[in-house]
Amino acid sequence: MVPGDRPTELAYLRTGLVEYRLKRRAGPVVLVLHGGHMRAGLVLGEDALADHTVLAVSRPGYGRTPASSGTSLEGFADAVRDLCEHLEIPHLAGVVGTSAGGPSALVLAARHPELVGRIILESALGFLPWPDLRTRIGAAIAFAPITQRGTWAVVGKLLRRSPASGLRVMLGSMSTLSAAEVLAELDSSDRTELSELFSRMRSSHGFRNDLRQLAKPIQTVPRQPTLIIATRSDGAVPFAHAQSLLATLPNAELVESRADTHLIWFGRDYPEITDRIHAFLANR
Repeated sequence: MVPGDRPTELAYLRTGLVEYRLKRRAGPVVLVLHGGHMRAGLVLGEDALADHTVLAVSRPGYGRTPASSGTSLEGFADAVRDLCEHLEIPHLAGVVGTSAGGPSALVLAARHPELVGRIILESALGFLPWPDLRTRIGAAIAFAPITQRGTWAVVGKLLRRSPASGLRVMLGSMSTLSAAEVLAELDSSDRTELSELFSRMRSSHGFRNDLRQLAKPIQTVPRQPTLIIATRSDGAVPFAHAQSLLATLPNAELVESRADTHLIWFGRDYPEITDRIHAFLANR
């Protein structure tokens, strides 16, 4: 994992404006759809895709992709298809949907099956309601377009002045364990990377868009081979979401991470999960 923003580009498409980052390598293309508060310029969990060309896209409302570029999950799926056409990418070896980006990955695969070969879902929302009412109300206040800048400014200041306190605040809602337990298992490198990641997160109009679009569970069921990765210690997206995905998707398998939080990439077993992702994308 590499902290910091990477350069991105804008594509002006018939379906709207889309921000993307394209890292060309020798391998086939894998699309990355991040979760909430993330954007295409941020790199997270791409170690497992080191042999592939990576196309990361900012979902509607995040980064420089306006919320209007996909007023529905289906509309955004069409925008991604148009982006691939614009970039002369006829086929995606896989699409990675993380957290709130999971439903977008599923809808894209179902709506454009000729484009998507395989699906990888990491700590992803499934076929269950999300979030609960208390979280929805709190998020609507803290991460509304008018307040989110102040929220993230406070987070950044806390992380600079007292990194351990800032991490406890941020990780507290991401695990079923106590924040102290989670923090105790993180080494200094992990703490530095997490502090950098959290300090660069922004919500813009994206999280409000997520709350609106994901108010009802999706009904779309793609048929591509799907790898579900989740941990029972996830406090942000309950493990029941992974179980709902496994029970509903006709060609899915579940890999249980031993990570302590929603952020499976910081789990001690992530090298093993990386190997599993490599094998899955290679159709082994």
